[in-house]
Amino acid sequence: MRRLLLTWLYKVFPFDLRGDCPVPPARDNIRISCIINFYGRLDLLSGILHSLAQQRYPRERFEVVLVEDQNGTDGGRDMAERFTEQLQIVYLPLDANFGKMGYSRNFGLSRTRGEIVLFLDDDTVILQQDFLTVLDDRFGRDAGPDAVVPHGHAGFSLVRGHYGFHDPYFMTSRCTAYRREVLAELGGFMAHFVGQEDVEFVVRFLMAGKRSENVPELNYFHPPLLVPNFRKPRSVGHSFYGLRSRYPLPIWLIIILNCSRHAPLYLLPMRRCREMGRFGIGFFTGVVVSLFKKEGFQYN
Repeated sequence: MRRLLLTWLYKVFPFDLRGDCPVPPARDNIRISCIINFYGRLDLLSGILHSLAQQRYPRERFEVVLVEDQNGTDGGRDMAERFTEQLQIVYLPLDANFGKMGYSRNFGLSRTRGEIVLFLDDDTVILQQDFLTVLDDRFGRDAGPDAVVPHGHAGFSLVRGHYGFHDPYFMTSRCTAYRREVLAELGGFMAHFVGQEDVEFVVRFLMAGKRSENVPELNYFHPPLLVPNFRKPRSVGHSFYGLRSRYPLPIWLIIILNCSRHAPLYLLPMRRCREMGRFGIGFFTGVVVSLFKKEGFQYN
């Protein structure tokens, strides 16, 4: 339903769907590129790197691109060096626009070599040793999808009664794979985005008529949506405000309202509802304040 609505809106209000990243062709016989953007949290990063090192997939056929914010750290470089004997590691210290996830994602994407690009968060956990094999198979089928969405589980659900919620098939950079030609056609992400750059990309992905496939055979764990304060959602709201010059006004307004729709849930007692509601309130506040405050918000 969402895809049909967005494709219809794009037909009525066409605009340039390209993002800010020139994506080069695949090369060097790399099939899968795994991109992980991080800063600090090396204990979490080591977990996903261990998961990738245990994959039953030819080492010469996939690479791991590590993008570290704030021009990199000694700890990040040491972590990359530690896994070079087990993985094809490409370590990239981010050179500019620190804290802007859209730019950071594009920075890594523009330096990948694979036919398939798998976006991962540093706090994503993959337990399947055949994860990359199954992923490759899904893309290799006749009339295969443009994107593969694994089944997500709440990473904190082992703590009984706490954080046991997760959107199972949410297209997000915590764990979603795309065909390279689709990323090239759509120009990657909007560079000015502080967060939720993957949500904005999916809007253009669906408007372009691209097709994703939910794959229950692929599983990952990730912490659910936790919003401790309004700072990050306000920054995300400011990022979406910045689309006013790119999106037709009716589409922009629909997206702003859609991203704010959970705000009333903050009044409900359930933890999940309050987290979603807090994000909706912060997001809408960020958009409104941006009408008067153009420099944006600091989040970190």
